[in-house]
Formats: sequence, structure tokens, C-alpha cells
Amino acid sequence: MRSQMEKAELFRALHARPGAFIIPNPWDSGTAKLLAAMGFEALATTSLGLANTLGSATVSLDAIIENCRAIADATDLPVNADLENCGADDPKTAAKAIARAADAGVVGGSMEDSTGDPRRPIYDFALAVERVHAAVEAARALPFPFTLTARAENDLDDTIKRLQAFEAAGADVLYSPGVHDIDTIRTVVSSIGKPFNLVMGFADPTLTVPQIAAAGVKRISVGGAMARVALAAFLKCAREMKDQGAFTYVREMAPIKEVRAAFLRSE
Repeated sequence: MRSQMEKAELFRALHARPGAFIIPNPWDSGTAKLLAAMGFEALATTSLGLANTLGSATVSLDAIIENCRAIADATDLPVNADLENCGADDPKTAAKAIARAADAGVVGGSMEDSTGDPRRPIYDFALAVERVHAAVEAARALPFPFTLTARAENDLDDTIKRLQAFEAAGADVLYSPGVHDIDTIRTVVSSIGKPFNLVMGFADPTLTVPQIAAAGVKRISVGGAMARVALAAFLKCAREMKDQGAFTYVREMAPIKEVRAAFLRSE
């Protein structure tokens, strides 16, 4: 197995090489092992996917960290953590999530400016920047190069302003889930100097990796999209049984040999 330092250096190298790379989002050990067996080079956790498995609309930081540990332990790949707002509003308290995530085995993680509170959904600009400053300090204090991603979601002008401020604060990767079309993607990417993460759970699904890479995107994630597609398949099977008394869905089962091979390979 690679050491955490080796994983961290590999993750940094993926961001430094030409073109874009895909970083899919497993939600448990099994899906992580399947993606690793397919040849993906890095993985990212998904708080939405985790919440779905727990039967909840939200998820605690403690649960996120344990999910990080399970996914990081499942394969030899570098893992980036979806830390949501890092579990706190206060910058110094939120920044403690970085060390916790590192202790769980991940080599990167994201801090977002979404509060999780519908009454005040986005942190004020100054507080959002202060939070990223604190997270950068926490990341730099670690004994390996932790890749910190700073996420902004608001209208386009404010998002760009925030991403530029997060870059100045020292974030390694910048991320905005609100961009959808290729022109907006180009606009955002051209306004910053650090690698940009595009999440395809929100962007135009007709876009391809070559198109996205040509627009300047470095990292392509999918957030909770795969977890939601898995739920869609589950519901389709359940409805067929409930409404039709039929079981034709079994024809679409994942080949058991492929699944077992992926799980055995990582043991």
C-alpha cells in the first residue's frame, strides 16, 4: 500500500500534469473498490451519497470523517474529502476538520461557503475568506502536502470574487458547483490561476472530457450523481416488483465475477 505521503504527492501530480482528470465519488468501501478496479486514479467522498446511505437529508462531520476513513482504507488511491462547511461556522473550529480528515487517511479536502442553514445559506464574504485562511494554515501544518479545495456558490460575479479571494488566501484548488454551460465554465476558469474542479452533477451533461479540458478545467468530479443514479435503479426495481409483480430487472445485475474480482483484488 502507498504511504499517505506517496498518495499526497500523486494527488498533487494529477493536478500538475496537462489536461483534466476524473475523480469519481464513491460513497462506501464497496463502491470505492469498484472504481479503483476500473482504473481511476483518485477518489472523492460525497456527503450527499453518505447521507443517502444513512437515510438522512443531512450528515454530521463525525459521520463524514468515518466515511473518509472507510474509503481511504478501501484502496491504494488518493482520496479527497467532501467536508461540507467543515462542521462549524467559526474559522478556527472549522479548520480543525482538516487535521481530522488527514488523520482519517485522505490527502485533500474541500471547505465550502455554504452554511447549511436555509435562513442564511452563504457565509458573508469576509467570514468565508477568513475560514479559508484558517483551513490553509491547518493544511500547511500537516506533515504532507494536503490539497485544499475552496468552494464558492453564489451568483457568477460574487462566485468569481470569492474564488479569487480564496486563491489569494492559499487554496490549492478552486470549485464552484453553480457553473453549468461551457461559456460560463470558461469565464470562471479564465478568472483564476489555480486548478478548477468542475462537478458534473450540476453542469451540462452533454459535455465531454475533451471539451471540459479545453475550457481549462483540471479536475472533474460528479458529487452525489452516481449515488443518486444508484438510488434511481433501486427505485426502478422496487416499482417493478410493487406495481407489476415482475422481476425483469435481474437481467441488469452487475456481473458477480466482476464485483468479486474487484473486492478480492483489494484484500
